[in-house]
Amino acid sequence: MPGRYFGLRDDMGIQTRWMLDDPRNSQGNEVDDPWQFADGRPVRVEERLRIPIYHPGTSLEFSHAGVGGAPVVHQRVANIFQTLAPEDVQLIPVDVDGETEPYCLLVATRNIRCIDEQQTTEVLDWKPEDGQPEKVDEYRAVSGMRIDVTKVGDTKVFRPWGRTLALIVSEDIKEALERANVTGVKFSGVMGPSEISPEARAHRRKLSDLYERSTKPREAFWRTLGAMDDNFVIPIVVGGGWPARSELWRVIHRPGGRTLFVTDGLSNFFADQAEPSVGFGLELALETDESVEDVAKSWQQLLLERIANELVGHEHLREPARTGILSMEVDGEHMPESLLTKDGRVGVLLGMDTPALPGHFTMPDGQVRLVTVKTLMPRELTYLLEHGREELLHRFNQSNPGHLSKAWRQPVV
Repeated sequence: MPGRYFGLRDDMGIQTRWMLDDPRNSQGNEVDDPWQFADGRPVRVEERLRIPIYHPGTSLEFSHAGVGGAPVVHQRVANIFQTLAPEDVQLIPVDVDGETEPYCLLVATRNIRCIDEQQTTEVLDWKPEDGQPEKVDEYRAVSGMRIDVTKVGDTKVFRPWGRTLALIVSEDIKEALERANVTGVKFSGVMGPSEISPEARAHRRKLSDLYERSTKPREAFWRTLGAMDDNFVIPIVVGGGWPARSELWRVIHRPGGRTLFVTDGLSNFFADQAEPSVGFGLELALETDESVEDVAKSWQQLLLERIANELVGHEHLREPARTGILSMEVDGEHMPESLLTKDGRVGVLLGMDTPALPGHFTMPDGQVRLVTVKTLMPRELTYLLEHGREELLHRFNQSNPGHLSKAWRQPVV
């Protein structure tokens, strides 16, 4: 009869714990491929590695290091694995900054294709239309993973194919670690039926299908506007007030050295209704021709977030933005001083038409308005409040392209 297996992971619930960084070589540089230690295969290391501590705290006997997730274990933990599973692990001595105790990198050297797709809560594959042909038929996402133990054989430590960030251990190793009171370990079940009901599973599948129905066509549209920065996808909040309860932003590099910041999710379906829709029916777009060194920390990104939050929270603002032109003010903290009013606010004009960007794009469930964001110089905001926006719009349209947002420029009034 096949034995029992468990997922072994780092216990992130220990509030006083340390946080370890990716391994570094003798020159102090990060190793070229920090993920190699979690690939489920032996690795070749030609020099002794060092593990920095990027957040000091209580030392643990089992910890993941950096983005690569390499397990760093105390020597007494290494001894347990060496005794119970010598054929399944590679133990690489390392130096942990500030520690006199011996530590090792724990490398599982086996990678087994054993995920039980029928019992796993959710499995998504990469498809040809995802635009990454080298990943087609591999797993794109796995949640609530369950394994088929009949495919494991007598292996005691391994990484599951397609989900190598998971580390699986046999029951006797789990019990040995628990008897030794090893600090930092946490176990999860990976056998048996999914923990959620068939009805809940079907609902999650429906939500996932709706999410792809919203996100895939919109991503295709973004790519028609320029070169999308695939390294910049910021999920700021999950569970917020956006339609599908996830807030994202994208950056698109445009001709002429321009950078386009856009919201990516205001036109998602409404998660609480779980029916096809285009959500609020709009996405925001802020374009600049100024140099942007760090997009994630830029004032343009921060401004877009604040505008989006105002629209999400106030329908009386959202509807005019979706159908016409709207002027508004937002908090100016951390904004360029040149944009600030005497009250420390920043004025913007939403919905200005421009030939440089399409005004709408089509999704499977309807049209979405692409709402441009134009920053106003304080003098322009004062003029707008006193005289209306028609003359201001006329003067903006005389400049080319007039919709660009800048930290400083000559006011048009």
